[in-house]
Amino acid sequence: MNTQNFVIGVDYGTDSVRSVLVNAANGQEVAASVYYYPRWKQGLFCDPSENQFRQHPLDYVEGLEKTIKECLALAGQDIAASVKAISIDTTGSTPVAVNENGVPLALLPEFENNPNAMFVLWKDHTSVKEAAEINEHAEKFETNYLQLVGGIYSSEWFWAKLLHVLREDEAVRNSMASWVEHCDWIPFLLTGGTKASEIKRGVCSAGHKALWAEEFGGLPPEDFFASLDPVLAGITSKLSNKTYTSAEQAGKLSAEWAQKLGLSTDVVIGIGAFDAHMGAVGGQIEPYYLSKVMGTSTCDMLVAPANEVKDTLVNGICGQVNGSIIPGMIGMEAGQSAFGDAYAWYKNVLAWPLKNLLAQSSIIDAETAKKLIEEVESKIIPELSRLADQLPLEESGELAVDWLNGRRTPDASQLLKGAFLGLDLGSDAVKMFRALVEATCFGAKKIVDRFIDQGIPVKGLIGMGGVAKKSPFIMQMMADVMNMPIKIHKSDQTCAIGAAMFAATAAGLYPKVEDAMAAMGQGFDAEYHPNAERVAVFAKRYQKYSEAGNFIESFTASETGQMVNS
Repeated sequence: MNTQNFVIGVDYGTDSVRSVLVNAANGQEVAASVYYYPRWKQGLFCDPSENQFRQHPLDYVEGLEKTIKECLALAGQDIAASVKAISIDTTGSTPVAVNENGVPLALLPEFENNPNAMFVLWKDHTSVKEAAEINEHAEKFETNYLQLVGGIYSSEWFWAKLLHVLREDEAVRNSMASWVEHCDWIPFLLTGGTKASEIKRGVCSAGHKALWAEEFGGLPPEDFFASLDPVLAGITSKLSNKTYTSAEQAGKLSAEWAQKLGLSTDVVIGIGAFDAHMGAVGGQIEPYYLSKVMGTSTCDMLVAPANEVKDTLVNGICGQVNGSIIPGMIGMEAGQSAFGDAYAWYKNVLAWPLKNLLAQSSIIDAETAKKLIEEVESKIIPELSRLADQLPLEESGELAVDWLNGRRTPDASQLLKGAFLGLDLGSDAVKMFRALVEATCFGAKKIVDRFIDQGIPVKGLIGMGGVAKKSPFIMQMMADVMNMPIKIHKSDQTCAIGAAMFAATAAGLYPKVEDAMAAMGQGFDAEYHPNAERVAVFAKRYQKYSEAGNFIESFTASETGQMVNS
């Protein structure tokens, strides 16, 4: 390996995009840059009350250019000539309608302020109705087209979002030439693509969210979609039936983007994938270890050799796809719809008086009030964690259910809601916070139990992301609840580093991604082991959590008049 070979990993998250310039010989992070989406930060094109979360493509494009250029500037322009490849990861499923040239409709003047012409963010749940229809419709076919996505289709995914947008917006429907995942569009953009029909689609996004499967010979047949709703007639002809792994090339950097970035047109652009999938690689995933990328939500990834998985299908997860994480292995995905988001919600509830009343104070000026709000907000979660860790652990006490943004897995249902139980006049902010943390850990245990119950062993846990790095209290509780150790990856940027590993592989610097992982991986800097006494108490509380969840599901079904997945 030439030590002068560098690669760039680009990680698109919910709030920002981050680029990392990495030495391909050893994984050293040479420079990093982050760009917070300005339109998203203003809350534009979103309506939380309707679960509508859309992102403008300009946020993505502007952030791509700014972060890569800043990385190169920080590292020194002499390094630019040694950059060999760029790979990207994104949230998902986050698709967009494009025209025949592959341009997102929101980049056209007539659609620039139309949310339906923008990227439909992963946590957008406006298509709950459409997801329910897909699940019901699939039962009419002899072939179970949902069998490889856990048996339940989610409103967070590709087809439900497409059906919702097409039904809601005739203008978008008439102008759309294709429907494309964010992780597939950025490589198309960087390589200078001009035809939507030539967009290369990664097996990661296609297999886990769009029902593509080797077993079906690709996508479900045209009749599956046309008989669901006539607005989907002809849709399969607008989507490629060929997929690629992230170890393959999407092409080379276009002359336009090479000039923008100050790079060569020889730079390889890798096939894109979802953040958690590349994050699992950046976090040095091992067979049968559940890699947990813990951010606003969690994505839990597991890989296993195909010859060992054989015909085993795990119900209620987000799919199992050959090569979606590591080529040659079955990649399995699960996760929780709210993890860090649950803590952020609680923090915002507690901070309501600060944000809404302090500005009206006649005692302090506006600038002081602003600084005070920022200071107190930054201390809420750390202080709650410190105090919650001091509480005695008892079988009784406050209990929570963590479905504040619905349930992703096991058994997706965005109709479900969170809850607190067992409150009394002695319940306070600290006790409720501990119950909420415990609930998110219990939700994580449900996922592990589902894998084990259905024949896929889980040998241990790998923690990555902001929560894993910043909260020993939450990670120790996770180990106690799971009754298994969890090791925390050293890198703060496992998703971007994973993208860099795939970039190095796509450029041919390593023959396979496992070799890139071994050379470029940064290792682990913490490990939490279960406390036997606490394990026994949490096991009893877990049973109560399960009973509470069953009640919430029954209550939801009676309130909505719809069956929820159980």
